[in-house]
Amino acid sequence: MKRLRVTHSTGYRYGAEVSASYNEARMLPVTGDRQLVLHSSLDVQPVSSHHQYTDYWGTRVLAFDVLNPHRELTITATSLVEVLTPPPGTGAGRVDVDPHEVAATVARSGECAQQLRQTLLTDPPASLVALAAEAAAGAARDDPCAAAHAIAVAAGEAMTYESGVTGVRTTAGEAWASRSGVCQDIAHVAIGALRSAGIPARYVSGYLHPKADAAVGETVVGESHAWVEWFCGEWYGFDPTNGIEIGDRHVRVGHGRDYTDVAPLRGVYSGAAGSELFVSVSITREA
Repeated sequence: MKRLRVTHSTGYRYGAEVSASYNEARMLPVTGDRQLVLHSSLDVQPVSSHHQYTDYWGTRVLAFDVLNPHRELTITATSLVEVLTPPPGTGAGRVDVDPHEVAATVARSGECAQQLRQTLLTDPPASLVALAAEAAAGAARDDPCAAAHAIAVAAGEAMTYESGVTGVRTTAGEAWASRSGVCQDIAHVAIGALRSAGIPARYVSGYLHPKADAAVGETVVGESHAWVEWFCGEWYGFDPTNGIEIGDRHVRVGHGRDYTDVAPLRGVYSGAAGSELFVSVSITREA
C-alpha cells in the first residue's frame, strides 16, 4: 500500500483576452476496490460558477463557466489517495475462470456490450486484428483472462513510446501505422485489439507514479496516464505502455470507451485568439 498526494495543474493561455469559457474537468480520483480517496479538491482560477456531478461512467466531473474577461485559465486538482496492490490470483493469473460462465455474463451485461463496440479512436486495422488473433491463439486454451493478457502484452510490445508524434485525435489505426505514440495511443491500440477478439475492454484515465522505490516525502514529476481494463469474469487492469500490472503506483480517475469519455479538461471559449494548453503533475509519496 502507498499513500500518494497528486497535484495536477492544467489550463489554457490565450493569445488575447477571451470574454467567456465553458468547461468540464475530470481530474479527481474515485474511491474503489483498490484505492481510497482521503481528500480531493479542485481550484479554478479565475473564480467561476460551477457544479459537480458523476457522469454515466462513474467519473467525478466539475462543470464550470468563467464569464469574466481573462487571458489564462488554470485548474488545479489536489488529491490524497491510498492505493493497494491487487491480491494474487486475479486477472491473467486466475485459474478458476469458467469461459462459458464469462461468455454468459458478457452476453447479459450492458456495460460489456458497450465496451465491445469499437469507436473512431479504437477501430483496429487488419494487421492489428491479426496480431490479436495470433496472441490469443498462443494463450492457454479456454482461458479468456490469459488470452486478454496476451493480446494486451503483444499490442504494447509492438508500440514504441514517443511523445510529440500524435495528438488527442490520433486514432489507433494511425498510431499503429507508425507503431509509436504516447500512453493514450497505446491504450487505444490495445483496446482495439482486445475488442476485435470479442473481449470487452475499456479505457482508464489516471496517474502513474514513475518511481517504484520512491522515498516517503519525496516529490517527483508525475504524469497523467492511461491504461486498459478487460472483462474476464471481473474487470482486470493492465498498463500496456509499461508492460506492467496495475499496482500501488497507479491512481485511477475514471474510465470510458476511449479518451473522449475521460478527457481531463475540455471546453469552448468565446474569443478571436488561439489557445495553448499547459499541464504539470507532481506526485508525493506520503506513506
